[in-house]
Amino acid sequence: MAKTTKAPKEERLEDILFNCRNNLRGRAPMQDKRDLLLTLVFLKFVGDRFNAQQQAIVDEYTQKGMPDDFINMRLGNQHEYRKAGVFFLTDECRWDKLINTAPTGMALAFDNAIKLLEQNEQKLKNALPQQIFTKTALEPKDLKAVIDEINKIDPSKFTERDLIGRVYEYFLQAFSINADKEEGEFYTPQSIVELIAALIEPFDGTIYDPCCGSGGMFVQCAKIIEAHGGNTQTINVYGQESEPSTFRLAKMNLAVRGISYHLGDKAASSFTNDQHPTEKMDYIMANPPFNLKKYWDESLIDDPRWKGYGNPPESNANYAWILHMLHKLNVTKGVAGFLLANGALDDSDTKDIREKLIRNDKVEAIIVLPRNMFYSTDISVTLWILNNNKKGGRKGDRFLRNRENEVLFVDLRTWNQNIYEKKYVKFTPEQIQDVCNIYFGWQTLQTEDKPAKYAKDELYYSAGIKELEEKGFSLVPSRFIKFIDRDTEIDYNEALTSAGVKVKELLKAQNDNRSKLIEAFKAIGYDAE
Repeated sequence: MAKTTKAPKEERLEDILFNCRNNLRGRAPMQDKRDLLLTLVFLKFVGDRFNAQQQAIVDEYTQKGMPDDFINMRLGNQHEYRKAGVFFLTDECRWDKLINTAPTGMALAFDNAIKLLEQNEQKLKNALPQQIFTKTALEPKDLKAVIDEINKIDPSKFTERDLIGRVYEYFLQAFSINADKEEGEFYTPQSIVELIAALIEPFDGTIYDPCCGSGGMFVQCAKIIEAHGGNTQTINVYGQESEPSTFRLAKMNLAVRGISYHLGDKAASSFTNDQHPTEKMDYIMANPPFNLKKYWDESLIDDPRWKGYGNPPESNANYAWILHMLHKLNVTKGVAGFLLANGALDDSDTKDIREKLIRNDKVEAIIVLPRNMFYSTDISVTLWILNNNKKGGRKGDRFLRNRENEVLFVDLRTWNQNIYEKKYVKFTPEQIQDVCNIYFGWQTLQTEDKPAKYAKDELYYSAGIKELEEKGFSLVPSRFIKFIDRDTEIDYNEALTSAGVKVKELLKAQNDNRSKLIEAFKAIGYDAE
C-alpha cells in the first residue's frame, strides 16, 4: 500500500518573524537587532518591487512586438522604474544577488548596498542605518540564517496592505524598544485605517498625520485611493514622527512604495517642534499614543494652537492632539478622523475644552470601537471625526444636508465576531460598509424624510446641542444611545416557580441516587447507613 506523504505545514508570518528573532537571541543589542531586521525587510521589498517592474517592462514591450535588444535597453533605463515609483537597483543592491553572496562576505555586501542606495536615491537620505551589518558583528552562519528567514516574507503570500508596518510592530514588541504605552508607537490595524478612510474619503488634496509612526496610515490610504480609481500622485502626504528610528522607517516605508511625502527635516515632536507650521490640511488621519504623558514644556503655554480653547492638560496629551489637529485643518473644509482612548470622552479636567469644541460645532461623529482590535493593547478606543464644514453641500455624488449643532454617536463594541489570528478583532468589508451607511445616511437625510430621531437602539443616535448640554457636554455614546434592559423583560414569578421545580427535581434525584448506593453496599455485605 502506497505511503501518503503529509503536506508540510504552511508557515505563518509570525512563525517566520519568531525564527528571525530566535536566530539573533543573545547575539546583539536589542535596537541593533531590530534595525538589522527591518533593514533586511526593506531591502527584500525593494528587490521584490524592482523584479516585478522588470517583468512589467518585459510584458509591456513584448506585447507591443518590440525586439529583445530594445527590451533589454528599456530594462536599463532608470525612468522605466521611477515612473512607477520603483527604485532603480544596480546589481550590488539587488536582493536576489545579495542573498547569494558567500556568508563570510554578507555583512559587508549588505552595508555597501545601503550606502549605494542612499547615494543614488535622495528620498532615502537619513533613512537607512549605516554599517548596521558589520556593527552587529554576527557570525556569518547566524546572519545567513536570518536572511534565509526574511527571504520567506513574500508579499504575494502575505497580502496585508502594510506588511512592513505589521513586521515593524512585531519587532517593536519583541525587542521591547519604547514599548511603554507613553512612549511606544502603535501600529494601526488595516481594518481601522480602512474604516477611517472610508468615512472621511481622503481621495485628493493634502493628508496629514502628526504622529505617523512607520507611515502605515499613508500606505493603506494610498491603497484605498487606488482601489477607488484615484491617483496617488494627486495627493500630498505630510507627516511627523518624534522617534528617530521610527522616522527612518517611515521614510523607508513610503519610499519603497513610491509615495511622495513630506516628513520634515528630522524626527521631532509635533508639539514642541512642528515641522509644518504654516500648512493647512484637507484631511487628517491619526492614531496618537494613548494618554501620552511627558509631552509638555513651558514653550507650549498659550501656544497659538490652543487659542480660543485654553491650554490642554499638561498631564495628558489627548486634548493637545485634538487642538493641534484642529489647528492644522483647512478652515473651510478640513476633516479629521483619529483615535483616542475612551477616557477623552468625559475627562473632568477637559470639560471646558470639550464644551467649546461642541459649541464651535467641530465634532461631527464619535464612534466607539470593540476591544482587542490592536496588537499592542486590548482596550476599546474611540474614533473621533472633526469637520470644519457641517453646513452641507455637494460631495462627490452625494448632497450633504446641514448638520450644524448635531453629533452622531455610534457604539460598535458588540461588533467583535470576526476574530483574526485567534485573538484580534477586525472589521469585515461588509461591517465597514454598514458603518458608512449609518454615517452617510445621517449626513444626507433630507428635511422632508428626516424622522423625529435618527437612532437605532444599541447602535447609533444623533444628538442635538440641547441634549449635549443636558449631559454636561459628555461625548460618551452610551449616554445617548438607548440600551435595552433585558432584565425588565423577565417574568420573575414564572422564573422563580421554574427554578423551584428544578431544585425539587434535583433533590429527588439526589435522594434516589443515595438510596441506590446504600442498596449496592448492602449487597456486598457492608452496612452504609
